[in-house]
Amino acid sequence: MAHSVQAFHTFSLPSQCSIFTEITEFAQLQQQSFDSPFCILGEGSNTVFLADYQGQVIKMATKGITASVREHDYLLEVAAGESWHQLVIYTLEHDMPGFENLALIPGTVGAAPVQNIGAYGVELAKYIEYVEYFDIASKQFVRINNTECQFGYRDSIFKHSLKNKVVITQVGFCLPKKWQPELSYGPLKQLEDISAKSIFKQVIKTRNSKLPNPYELANAGSFFKNPIITNSQLQALLKTHPQLPHYLYDAEHHKVAAGWLIEQAGLKGYRIADIEVHQQQALVLVNYGNSKGADLIAMVQHIQKQVWQCYQIRLEHEVRLMASDGECHIDLEETS
Repeated sequence: MAHSVQAFHTFSLPSQCSIFTEITEFAQLQQQSFDSPFCILGEGSNTVFLADYQGQVIKMATKGITASVREHDYLLEVAAGESWHQLVIYTLEHDMPGFENLALIPGTVGAAPVQNIGAYGVELAKYIEYVEYFDIASKQFVRINNTECQFGYRDSIFKHSLKNKVVITQVGFCLPKKWQPELSYGPLKQLEDISAKSIFKQVIKTRNSKLPNPYELANAGSFFKNPIITNSQLQALLKTHPQLPHYLYDAEHHKVAAGWLIEQAGLKGYRIADIEVHQQQALVLVNYGNSKGADLIAMVQHIQKQVWQCYQIRLEHEVRLMASDGECHIDLEETS
């Protein structure tokens, strides 16, 4: 029997799956069959089903937060199915700051390390002590430390050697008692009252002004990664585009703002069927309802092509795209 997954991903394209399973207890994973193709889902805020998925969708809905006080920090052990934003609220209510820059990022705690979510100068990897997962082959629960997670920009081992081999069950976070605010990005620089709660409020205000609520207007948040380019590429671009927002990535590279590139390429408001480049934030694609996977693919390809023609920069989608037989990637075709 087919099950609709339209309500389980926030981009809300019409799609179905063959089997739908909700995990509320970790022990269920040991009885779960992983023989057929499967897709692990949290809140579905970073996954888009482009077509009917010929496999099993496994939704992680486990709950639980345990906080321990240590000499220099707080240890938070959180179940994969917990809402990320609700966890941020929990930490502030319990005077354990650190996550405030990451407020209002949609999704679950279990999905957060896969992406190494980040915003306003903070990446989650900074606070992760361990990630616990269920190993599908051995049927054992395994815990790996921060270094073993191989975190990078919107990247981790869970996108590579552990992809489709494990199910994240719990994350351990370390929040230092000695709080240090991160104020390097945009509107946070102007804050006069510097506290974790004031940063939290400003981040929410800024995100709400730029980003549509996925539960009111279907979208999957930031659709593209901010490209990482060499310093020499940046210097060449700044000669013709001096306003290009850029941020130091490492000694040889800078990160540039994908949303700015898309907007300056004249794509704000561009529409294919009912999919549109959002009017307020060009990094977001929205779905007004009467669209299919093919429309979204056409939109992504058009944006990639236009940005390449304007800046010779390749845009990669940050969102996980699911075709009928598994995850797929839309890459810029070789363009002269």
